[in-house]
Amino acid sequence: MTSLETLKSLVDEKQVDTVITAFPDLYGRMMGKRFDASFFLDNVAVDGTHGCNYLATVDMEMEPVEGYDFANWSAGYGDFHLQPDFDSLHVATWLDRTAIIFCDVIDDSSHDLVTALPRSILKKQIAAASQQGFTAKAASELEYYLFKDGYENANGRAYHNLQPAGWYLEDYHILHGSRNESYHGELRRQLAASGIPVESTKGEWGLGQHEINVVYSDIREMADRHILIKQCAKEIADAQELSVTFMAKYKQDQAGSSCHIHLSLWNESGNAFAGEDELGRIKCSPLFKSFLAGWISHAS
Repeated sequence: MTSLETLKSLVDEKQVDTVITAFPDLYGRMMGKRFDASFFLDNVAVDGTHGCNYLATVDMEMEPVEGYDFANWSAGYGDFHLQPDFDSLHVATWLDRTAIIFCDVIDDSSHDLVTALPRSILKKQIAAASQQGFTAKAASELEYYLFKDGYENANGRAYHNLQPAGWYLEDYHILHGSRNESYHGELRRQLAASGIPVESTKGEWGLGQHEINVVYSDIREMADRHILIKQCAKEIADAQELSVTFMAKYKQDQAGSSCHIHLSLWNESGNAFAGEDELGRIKCSPLFKSFLAGWISHAS
């Protein structure tokens, strides 16, 4: 059964009545629309929908930023095409009868992917790896802070003097972690029910800081899951009148929150990074050495 057929079945069984079509913006935020599920199947599933191209130029406050060639005030903002990618279908169980589908963002003039957007960049890299006989697999490891202040209250206080959900360091600390298990347990359960297998959550070094690990998958699926993990975490927090942040450093005297990306290349023989060459304390393939060298070079 294809993902489109799966969605049709869920709609027929009244398990889904809302379909979110979305794409990640430059900050990884979900942008898009909510459709009535029947309308989506009749009118959007094949032909797609649209969104304003200013969304590829905005800052964190949703204000358009000058200097983009793709979309700007001088040229006039228009629309780009959003084509549903049914391989990305997830039922968002933390929402009421809602499915989420990520879209490819296509320029209406050139009919090519809008190259500046994250999903387009990733698809280009996946194609480049495929041409060399590789597939990429990845897993996200996200750290975040949980606060007892809801989002609206936090905004009203200009995000100052927020109350962390923990009051002492809880790195691996089960008792202290149990005090917020009503949140973290709900996050794990809803992600798993939504098709995102979770390995674990644990306390981290900062006050109210936690970490979530999910099972690795092919890199396109993991990128979509990464967006959904953050969306789910924020929406569950919102429902519980809490808030979370994934920002790298929310406060000077608290530990930063990292995002580890576990990445490997695979070919017909398996993991292309495995091998017998010595590199410090590990053994690896010559390919891994080249991969690591290139990564360091481009990162610097």
